[in-house]
Amino acid sequence: MKLYSFDGVDAALDLLPLAARRALDVAGLKLSLEAWRALPLESRRTLVELGASSAVDLEGVARLLLPAQTTPIEALIEPHAVAVPAELSMMFGPARPISAALWQALSPLDRYALLKVASKGNPERMKAAYGEIVGHSALSTHLSPAGGARMVDVAQKAASLRQAIAESRVTMNSDAFARVKSATVPKGDVLGTARLAGIMAAKRTGDLIPLCHPLPITSVKIDFSYQGDDVVQIEATVRVFGRTGVEMEALTAVSVAALTVYDMCKALDKGIEVSQLFLVEKTGGKSGDYHRPIRKGTGRRRKNQKGSKGTSFSAKRS
Repeated sequence: MKLYSFDGVDAALDLLPLAARRALDVAGLKLSLEAWRALPLESRRTLVELGASSAVDLEGVARLLLPAQTTPIEALIEPHAVAVPAELSMMFGPARPISAALWQALSPLDRYALLKVASKGNPERMKAAYGEIVGHSALSTHLSPAGGARMVDVAQKAASLRQAIAESRVTMNSDAFARVKSATVPKGDVLGTARLAGIMAAKRTGDLIPLCHPLPITSVKIDFSYQGDDVVQIEATVRVFGRTGVEMEALTAVSVAALTVYDMCKALDKGIEVSQLFLVEKTGGKSGDYHRPIRKGTGRRRKNQKGSKGTSFSAKRS
C-alpha cells in the first residue's frame, strides 16, 4: 500500500491519501471525508492500491464505490509520461529541477502527487513532496530519493530497436603482435577465444554491473583490426529490441574481449596494455542517437575512414 510520509496519512487510513485521490480523480468521482471514513477499511485499502497502479482500473473503482455517496466531477487527464509539464517546472523552480529522464522514471502516482501538491502552492508541502519523491534522484535516476543506489524502472518505456558500438585497444610488443597475426600464440586461437568471451560477456552484463537490466540481446558482433605494428583494435556491436539501451553491453563486450587477448598473450609480453575503451555510437531510444566525434590522440581509426592504415577483419584467423 503506497502512502507518502509528507501526506500525513497512516495505515489506519482515517484521511484520504494521495493514491486514493488519484483513483477518484481519474474516475471522475468526488468522495467526502465522511463518505471515505464510512467505507470499510478493506475497501479503502483497495482504493489506495487502485490509485497506486500504473493505470487506474476505472471499472474497479466504480464497483468499489457503488454503495458510497459520490459526486461526479470532470475526470482527470493524466500528464504525459515523457514531457515534464511546463507549469510543474515553473512551480518547483530551478532550485528543485525535474529532468525529462527523471520524469519518465517516476511512477504515474509520483507524477500525480507532484502535480497535486504543486497545484495547492503550499511551499512547505512542496518541499517535503519533492524531497520524498525526487530527492537525490535529481542528480541521477540511478539514485533513490534518499540517496541509495537503485535500478531504474523501464516498464513504461516503449520497446524499440537499439544498437551500441564500443571499441578498445590492446597494445603489445612486436613479437606477441606477430604471433597474434600469424595465429601461432602457444595458448591457442587468440581472436577466436576473445570473440567468444566478448559475446558471453555482453549477455552477462546484467550480472556484472549492479544497476544494468538483463536484456534479451538479439545480436553481438565482435570485430578485430590490426593497427600499426603493435595494436589489436576491438569493436563490439550489440543490438536489442527492448526498453533500454545496450551501451553497457557493448562496453563490457570489448572490455572482456581485450582482457582475453591479454590473458592469451601475457606469456609473450608482461607489459601488454589495454586502453582507450569508449562508446563509438548508440542509436535508438528516447534520448536519441549519439556518435562520438573523432578526437586527436585517441588512435581511433574507423573502418570507413579514408586513409586508414589498419587491417580490419572479423574474428576469423587471418
